[in-house]
Amino acid sequence: MADQTVVTRFAPSPSGALHVGGARTALFNWAYARRHGGRFILRMEDTDRARSSVEAARGILADLRWLGLDWDEGPPLPPSWEQALREEFDPFGSPRGEGGPYFQSRRKDAAVYEPFVERLRDAGVAYDDDGAVRFKMPGTDVTVEDAILGEVTVAAADLEDFVIVKSDGYPTYHLAVVVDDALMGVTHVIRGQEHLNNVPKHAALQDALEIERPTFAHIPLIFNADGSKMSKRDKAKAARAAALDACPDAKNRDALVDRVVEMGPAEPVMSTAVRGFLEKDNDGIQIARAIASVLDVALPEIEVDDFRASGYLPEALVNYTALLGWSPGGHIEKFEPDAMSYLREHFGLEGVNKSNARFDREKLFRFNADVIAAMSTDDFVARFREHCRRYGPKAFGAMSNAKPDQFRALAEAYQPRARTLAEPSALGQFFVVDAEEIEFDEKAVRKVLHKNDCEGLDVLEQLRPILDGVEDWSDEVTEATVKEFATANALGMGKVAQPLRVAVSGGTVSPSIGQTLAILGKAATVERIDRCVSVCRAPTG
Repeated sequence: MADQTVVTRFAPSPSGALHVGGARTALFNWAYARRHGGRFILRMEDTDRARSSVEAARGILADLRWLGLDWDEGPPLPPSWEQALREEFDPFGSPRGEGGPYFQSRRKDAAVYEPFVERLRDAGVAYDDDGAVRFKMPGTDVTVEDAILGEVTVAAADLEDFVIVKSDGYPTYHLAVVVDDALMGVTHVIRGQEHLNNVPKHAALQDALEIERPTFAHIPLIFNADGSKMSKRDKAKAARAAALDACPDAKNRDALVDRVVEMGPAEPVMSTAVRGFLEKDNDGIQIARAIASVLDVALPEIEVDDFRASGYLPEALVNYTALLGWSPGGHIEKFEPDAMSYLREHFGLEGVNKSNARFDREKLFRFNADVIAAMSTDDFVARFREHCRRYGPKAFGAMSNAKPDQFRALAEAYQPRARTLAEPSALGQFFVVDAEEIEFDEKAVRKVLHKNDCEGLDVLEQLRPILDGVEDWSDEVTEATVKEFATANALGMGKVAQPLRVAVSGGTVSPSIGQTLAILGKAATVERIDRCVSVCRAPTG
């Protein structure tokens, strides 16, 4: 196989969203093929007819395109990830490559698998069993050489005959993957270690069909920081824990169930299903999301779309994910000039570890913050705007259309401190709400406004007419005005800026005071000062 063109494949099941571990598998296969001048194939293993869907297939294609991957053979390559999600995009459309169909259900319809089943029958190693077809294991130990794990042997006593064609006539994963890999010329099977227990079955099938075994390479699993497996069920666990923490008694829990049913998922759920979720009878992802929405809690990012919705950038996610179980050596972590180019040039199986990787979310935060900091202002504004339109509060999308200059100023103010595209809209929510919606933090009011006989409120009352008289409402002028007031009254800048922050934002954290006031505008600033003084002025007497 040394002289053959390298051919790798990624073969997800379109039965749900793309797990970040699956994205890493796709990335490693893509990078290995690209480095060796080979071909990368995308194939949808949709023999599970009950769970597979066109929507899931579109989502997988969208996620791969968002990450920056392309494929030489497979379903049609969407022009962009957004277009892949549109109903008019047909994942069954004109495929790339001539080795298709690239959906196993379509391959079954094309009678791809029947000749191989007949060959196994003729060889006496396949037999009927109550409408299904089983493969007869050879009765000997099976040994496979793995490029990462070394020699793997499974004793004959641990191997049983298994189904290769279901009673409905559809091939099982085991038969389909072996046949498809052979017909598509796959030379390297790079996949997660959760598939290691399938290797003896696949190797035995390959031997029986006289198919040359590909090079197997099983990459380590991805675990959470606490050592638990990073699973889609983590969302259900988090939502359930939040629900039980917020509603420890039955009465409150009943109220929560009613709210989830009323305000919950797009697909309506019955109260019995929600109660079953709380009792661990099901892990329904729609119920988990509904509970998170009702309780305003964040669920852990597990699938690629979770990270996209949370404001992570593909450059950062690709760079970080590649380091989960692989190292280029030389203590290199930040890939230059960009992650995809670096992996295309440097990825190799020799750098893959045997031990499981742990997902460090704080480290991913740092990677993402570095990417944001290195962006041009124009790029950040554009990508923040698109994130707001798709995932953010409606008010931010409206601002980007109706008040583009104000939106740009807000984006510029938050770029140096943002770790994700979602943070500016979360931290800057006060910019886009009405004055009446500002909630004043009690601790900030006590510390900044009421301390020293309401010194902060007095400052606001004195500063208000001065700000109202400013005509050039730029960040430079407003900041200079505040500084001049502080100097004239022998006050430190904090004694003036912090009361202003509390008045306009409700708390003590915002961009520089000049930027904050400039983004808000004079009318909104004066209105918020008036309301703050009215609401927070301590009673006298």
